[in-house]
Amino acid sequence: MDITPDSRGETDMLASHPARAQRSVRMVLRRLLIALAALIVLPYILIVVYLLPVVHPVSTLMFADLAMLRGYDRQWVDFEAISPNLVQAVMMSEDGQYCFHDGVDWGQMRGVVEDALDGEATRGASTIPMQTVKNLFLWNGRSFVRKGLELPLAMTADFVWPKRRLMEIYLNIAEWGPGIYGIEAAAQHHFKTSADKLTRRQSALLAAALPNPFTRIASKPGRGMKRIAAVIERRARSSGEYIKCLYD
Repeated sequence: MDITPDSRGETDMLASHPARAQRSVRMVLRRLLIALAALIVLPYILIVVYLLPVVHPVSTLMFADLAMLRGYDRQWVDFEAISPNLVQAVMMSEDGQYCFHDGVDWGQMRGVVEDALDGEATRGASTIPMQTVKNLFLWNGRSFVRKGLELPLAMTADFVWPKRRLMEIYLNIAEWGPGIYGIEAAAQHHFKTSADKLTRRQSALLAAALPNPFTRIASKPGRGMKRIAAVIERRARSSGEYIKCLYD
């Protein structure tokens, strides 16, 4: 069959369509990879930026509240304006080895991995640096993907930020109820006082509420929560050796 000039042109156009489609797919994939790489690198850049004391970071949950038009209450306070009672209680409740690890408590982490491999229920092994970077850059919920992103971020934050700065950021972004972020807003909301005037008992109750501030309400503790707070308060009273990196 003879192929006229017009039919040859149509054949060439049809043949070029798959090639153009493949180029378009490759371009889209390239842009997606670049965007993904930027998202992975951005937190490490922000960690350096957040080293500056004039910068007051906000968490992903705060951004979510803004996006949902709910707003939130957070009043930044410097570390020096936070009661040592609260710092001691939070450390002994959330991360007793805070001054001694590099962002990750590898002993605790090994125990969690071993439990998982044995098919047992796993316990929490998140340190304060891990919780801080999760709140700042990641999302809630358990997944190996999130944990894989969280570990190097926590180690980087612990390396770049002094321990006092890391604790200051954590206590200013932690959630203590719906739309209540940071220890100053929490102290005023729950106890009608300021962060620097929190008593040992109030501090223990706020620390006990941290794992789930929606069901554990610091200003309205149930019997079980009071028991937990009493244990935290006892530990906080003898925490001198554990908090030297913050107060020496």
